[in-house]
Parts: sequence; C-alpha cells; structure tokens
Amino acid sequence: MSESDTRFCFLVDWYDQHASMIRRYQLLFYPKDKSVEMYDFKKHRIFLKRTKCDHLTMNDLYIGSMINIFSRQLTVIDYGDDYSREALGTRTEKTLALLTSEAFPKMGEIINLLQDKKFRITKMKMCEVTPKEAINQQEIIDYISKGPVLAMELLGDNAITAWKEFIGCEEDKDISPSALSLIARYENEHMIFGSSSATEAARQLEFFFPTSSSLRKNTAIMEDCTCCVIKPHAVAEGLTGNILNAVLDAGFQITAIQMFYLERANAEEFFEVYKGVVPEYMSMVSEMISGPCIAIAIRAQDAPKAFRDFSGPADPEIACHLRPRSLRALYGKTKIKNAVHCTDLPTDGLLEVEYFFKILDQ
Repeated sequence: MSESDTRFCFLVDWYDQHASMIRRYQLLFYPKDKSVEMYDFKKHRIFLKRTKCDHLTMNDLYIGSMINIFSRQLTVIDYGDDYSREALGTRTEKTLALLTSEAFPKMGEIINLLQDKKFRITKMKMCEVTPKEAINQQEIIDYISKGPVLAMELLGDNAITAWKEFIGCEEDKDISPSALSLIARYENEHMIFGSSSATEAARQLEFFFPTSSSLRKNTAIMEDCTCCVIKPHAVAEGLTGNILNAVLDAGFQITAIQMFYLERANAEEFFEVYKGVVPEYMSMVSEMISGPCIAIAIRAQDAPKAFRDFSGPADPEIACHLRPRSLRALYGKTKIKNAVHCTDLPTDGLLEVEYFFKILDQ
C-alpha cells in the first residue's frame, strides 16, 4: 500500500440520544490528507463520504479514545481490520502513572517531562483512596495510603517498560541528574509509581478508572473555590504542564484535577449562562467537545475574581496588551481557543466546581 493510499480502519460507537441507542460504524482514516469515511453497519451503506477532518490526527485514534467528527462524539472500540491492528497495536500500550502528594508541587513539570518522552495522557484524576479500598492493592499501597494521589493513564510505544525506565530506581540517586530519570531529578523514590507488567497495569488502571464500579473519590474542596478548565486545543497542544506550573507559581491551591470528555449536552448546560449573551456561545460549545478537557478546582481568597484576573481577558490579543503575563495572553490563540475557561461571575465559582466534581464525576 503506497503512502497516498494508506488508510486505517476502526470500529466506533455513537450514542444517539434521540433514539436512545448505540449506533456502530466503520471509520476509515486517511493520514495523508486527514480525511475520514464512515460506513453504517445496520443500514449497510455509506454514512459519510470521504471528507477532510483537519483536527483529527493518528494520535487521537486508539482503543478507548473519544473523538469528535462533525459534532458527533464517537468512541473507538476496536480496530476494523488486521492491517490496522498489526500496524498500530504496538503503539497503544497503556500503563499507570501515579504521583503522590509529595509530587504535587512539581506536577506541571512532571507532565511536561513525560510528554517530552512522547507519552500521551488519556485519563487523569486526583483522588483519595480509603483504607478499605487500598487493602487489595499491595503493589501501590505505600503510595495510596499516605494521602491523595494524581492517577494518569499513559499511552505510548512500549509504555510500561518506557515509563518504569524513565522513573528510574533507588540507585539513580547516586548518578548525575543529567540521566533524566525522575528519581535522579527529584531524589525521592516514593513520589512517582509505574506499573511493572501488562497484567498489573490493567488491574491498576481499572482500580483508578473503573468501567463498571463506583469511581474513586475526588479531592475537590467546595469552599473558597473557583473553576478552571484547560480547553481541548490546549490539551492537544501539550500546554497542560505549562498551565499547571503557572497556576501553582502564582500561589493558587489546586484541590482537584480531572480529565473529562464532554458530550454536547454537558457543554451546552455548562455554558448556558452565556447563551443569548455571548455571540460565540455555539463556538465555545464546539471547542469544549472537540477533545478531552481538564477541569481544575482552584482555591484562594476571593477565588473567582483572583483567578479570572490571572486568566486575563477572553480575547488573547487584548490580554497581551492588558495582562501580558495572564494565561490567555501566554497560551491563547483566539477568543474561542483561549487556553482556559475561568469562572466569570463571583457567585458561580462553587457552582462550576460542583458541576464537574459532583455532577459529572458520577
């Protein structure tokens, strides 16, 4: 198969809210021109003719990912043919990355380092584990019994071995930090954990990101709080670590973090206060469902106003003039792709934190 003809095939599911049913499609992706084609299994016909989809990349397509194609949120459930399975199977190994509270002040820096190593974060949650829940998790009990942790699902080539090697070992503390292992860099072997095998990774990922049982309790503090959401474009551009660094360096307390894949109904509900008021309302919704976003519960004195000032004006061009060190000035691109959402109304700080960490986190 020539480069121009290369295409990969996936099986995807779409939940049709109007019919209250899951519809399955075959999705073909052509990397050369970023075009897609979809086939409807039930109706035995082409559902979408080959069409360019510029925002979609190969990095977005892996088993379990959620993608957005023309306002439809699709879940990739399997490869659609042997060629795709053989060509892509080795790059989709998953493993657990666990940061203890000792690592929280460096979380942004660590996220930047792992992204530099080509790991992709596909799930993320700061959570607490009760003694009863921890009792059967002997490999990680020393990490999860000391307080909250930040759990992440990492995706990448040979991810299990590569992540363990990057963490390093106790002996690495005696060599130069230029070796770039995390233990050598931070001189602490108890702040970062990685799974040791595929079996262990699968079991531990199911523990932190369960598919059928109750979720691990998040760590959000519902007082003196406000909400920050790192938008999908910023997540895709690898800006998460930089934004977290900036937030922490500015003295804000992060009490909870979680990655979400919002459905359109959720995004419309969350942005309802802007409907009929802000002309960009529909574009704001479309951006928020275009990929994973990261919700952050922020705590500070007069948190909504303080963090809104730190985020800067909604238009990055204006932010560059008025608040050149603000998040939107530094990392925003347009009024829609402006890096972060922040709570605008002082009375809505708690409501927005509760929306993500009480209502959506169920």
